[in-house]
Amino acid sequence: MPDSTPHADAAPAAQPSLRRVLGLVFGLAVVVGGVIGSGIMRAPGVVALGLSSVPLTLLLWVAGGALALVTAMPVVEAGASVPRAGGSYAIATRAFGPTAGFMTGWITWLQYTGSNAFIAVVFGEYVHRLGFLTGVPTAGLAVGLIAACSLLNLAATQVSGGSQSLASALKGAVFIAVALVLLVSPRAPPSFHPVAASMAVAGAGGVAAVIMAVRVVYQTYAGWDGAIYFSEEVHDPGRNVARATFSGIVLVTLVYLLVNIALFHVLSPAQVAGSTLAVGDALHVALGGFGDTAVTAIGALSLAAIVNLQVMASSRIIYRMGADGLLPRAFAVVSRGGSPVVAVLAVALVSALLAGSGSYEKIVRIYAPWSIGSIFMICVSGIALRYTAPDLPRPYKTPLFPALSIFAALVQASLIAVVVVDDPHSALWSVLVLFAPLPVLLALRRRRTQSPSP
Repeated sequence: MPDSTPHADAAPAAQPSLRRVLGLVFGLAVVVGGVIGSGIMRAPGVVALGLSSVPLTLLLWVAGGALALVTAMPVVEAGASVPRAGGSYAIATRAFGPTAGFMTGWITWLQYTGSNAFIAVVFGEYVHRLGFLTGVPTAGLAVGLIAACSLLNLAATQVSGGSQSLASALKGAVFIAVALVLLVSPRAPPSFHPVAASMAVAGAGGVAAVIMAVRVVYQTYAGWDGAIYFSEEVHDPGRNVARATFSGIVLVTLVYLLVNIALFHVLSPAQVAGSTLAVGDALHVALGGFGDTAVTAIGALSLAAIVNLQVMASSRIIYRMGADGLLPRAFAVVSRGGSPVVAVLAVALVSALLAGSGSYEKIVRIYAPWSIGSIFMICVSGIALRYTAPDLPRPYKTPLFPALSIFAALVQASLIAVVVVDDPHSALWSVLVLFAPLPVLLALRRRRTQSPSP
């Protein structure tokens, strides 16, 4: 039997709670802003190595969106059925108890903070490429970005949510503008070849190249599950989590298709194959030297928006853990504006320390199984809840249950297996880090059990 599930009302009654002030537009911004990034600028070069046919390439991008939609179905069902902040943590806790929930939340939170640090450092590098603040170290710029995003999140939920909606809209508009520029650009001459090509991917061929192309496309859609982390703050989460997730995936798929169509309008598959920045190469053809500046600016914008989103999402994980008593109650402190202040500050501090010390590199190398494992846990939790909690309200139900839910879980399990086989050393560290906080959890639960009742 799973452990008893902690309740949200365990926090002091007088304490302010998260405010339900976010709408469908914010949910769409979370999905679109969390998915679209520098991946679409880099992925086409890998895909073209495995598929030299433009129609097959476009079909693969459609298939990637379709697979994301199918996987999203059990995730959305679970998220709408357990409308609490914290996403995978809250869902796994409801299905399997606090221990499983804590471990799921821990790896998701650590993945977010490590990713924040890495992305912030890359943002600093992009700022230097643009010629700005060259006297400030990259780590300093990274910490500055984390601090700025954290201040936005501390202001109020409406402020942080509005900033994310604006950034995502701007990001989507920029990628559409890039596609339009490429569509009116002349075709590159046959003699044009990308300046930079990845030797790591250029050596791939045959079936290996096709498998790599499929993996890269799927990874480029990662981040579509972001809306479930804000279920306590979105109006009518039973409907809007589903609407935001599915609509967001469709919008992302359309943007990806448009960018690829525009890319192949300028470059041939042979010119795209192996490029580490295919969209940048196409913009170089269209705009000359300014194209390089445009790509760098787009990359900086995308990275800043993702850091803002990840600060917001990861703070909800440890907020909910604190409210449930699995972390100190201080993490559940919420400002009058609805911001989980201590949780945001904790995310900012850890992300900044990782960025400044360079320790994020170790986490980035080992968190691949965690990001997939989080989705796997949600899929499995959704299946379990159908049987252990049949009367749980389900505003959205996965069609063809349990077939589609099992399929989605098996896809995630297969991806974890591929990652483990590809890098067993990092996978071993992933397991060790996963179980590292268990003694702390057990000590906290033992102390809580032994504390006299008020």
